[in-house]
Amino acid sequence: MSAELLSLRVQLSFPGFDLDVAEELRLDGVTALFGPSGGGKSTLLQTIAGFETPRAGRIALGGEIWFDSEARVNVPAHRRPVGFMFQDARLFGHLGVAGNLAFADKRSRTRAAGFNRGDVIAALDLRPLLDRSIGSLSGGERQRVALARTLLTRPKLLLLDEPLSALDLERKADILPYLEDLPKRFGIPTIYVSHALEEVVRLADRVLVLADGRPQAYGPAAAIVERLDLQPITGRFDAGALVEARVTGQDERLALTHLDLDGETLKMPMVGHLKPGDTIRLRIRARDVALATRRPEGISIRNVLPGAVDDITPEPDTAFAEVYVALRTTRFRARLTRAAVEDLGLTKGTPVFALIKSVTFDRRLI
Repeated sequence: MSAELLSLRVQLSFPGFDLDVAEELRLDGVTALFGPSGGGKSTLLQTIAGFETPRAGRIALGGEIWFDSEARVNVPAHRRPVGFMFQDARLFGHLGVAGNLAFADKRSRTRAAGFNRGDVIAALDLRPLLDRSIGSLSGGERQRVALARTLLTRPKLLLLDEPLSALDLERKADILPYLEDLPKRFGIPTIYVSHALEEVVRLADRVLVLADGRPQAYGPAAAIVERLDLQPITGRFDAGALVEARVTGQDERLALTHLDLDGETLKMPMVGHLKPGDTIRLRIRARDVALATRRPEGISIRNVLPGAVDDITPEPDTAFAEVYVALRTTRFRARLTRAAVEDLGLTKGTPVFALIKSVTFDRRLI
């Protein structure tokens, strides 16, 4: 079944800020709204939900028109089939965990959905928390409960407004696997707001980049992360590529997960819940890739991948160049000095070995 389109023509003004977006977003999986703080991401999300009213434009999900300034249509927020999760959990303190879930479940039981409250509790591992009060929960636990309550509104579209922004790195690492699992578990398309690239590359199928209230790019996550012209927004030293690899085994003695990438073996710190055959998305940062023209020996780096130079883009007025490396079906890049490119004699088609440290793939960071 083809994905529905969310059609957006939104013009909205505040003192010192204008939001002007005209895009059609394909709604399956996760679409990230990404960009710097103050770029308009949360404002656009609240406009989709009906919390903000554009001065002009049109918002439609498939054949449902939610806003049309010319036709004078403005469906109120409570009638739009969206589930909205704010940065802060906004749970009902007097109801407890079970009460918060029951509240959402009771109000939405007449809506068609292929899941029940037990499915949501299981998906987010909430059974041990059901008898807890809201005040006793950690930040990560609160966000899991808030996410469950949002799912239990049984929305057609899930809107997540920087749900991890208040969490430290360890708590983010705890909750990200749950967010990764949601699309295949529940099939609810999601729009996810974040200014953190590590969240976007873990979760998003597509990315709409917003800055200064206007779209800068929209497309598949892998293509967006690779684009050099977006580095002022995505971050020069976080730039790189997204690849998908297949789990081939777990080495419990050495705490490593073994992966297959285009027929070559990758090793990364163990992710215990993965099993052979699972697919995992990895970010290979350009700064973490070194190149050699001969297979090196006697080195600590475990991942040595044969490939060929696909393209070289010198960076004007700096000492650096971006070197794109192609495997069979995968392309990633290395950030080298232009001097290294010259000394190695690299040109398009040059056979190379890409050296990638296993610690690059620490799942807390990618």
